[in-house]
Amino acid sequence: MTEKTVSECPKCSAKWIDGQLYWSTGKEGCPHDLAGLVCNNLGDETCINPVKGSDSGDTWERRLGILRSLNPEDNE
Repeated sequence: MTEKTVSECPKCSAKWIDGQLYWSTGKEGCPHDLAGLVCNNLGDETCINPVKGSDSGDTWERRLGILRSLNPEDNE
């Protein structure tokens, strides 16, 4: 049986198992989304996300834009 490599970020507790990010729900995650939603805003030198600084994933600004497009009457 092969031993798995598990890494946990000391800043946000994100977990990578054999290089794959997993959300706390157990669902596979994208490190670019984690960077845009957490690491780029709250990360520090202890952050282990290998793509910290990436802006190619999801962001709070993008999510807000989606919500605004779904509810245009709320934007007036």
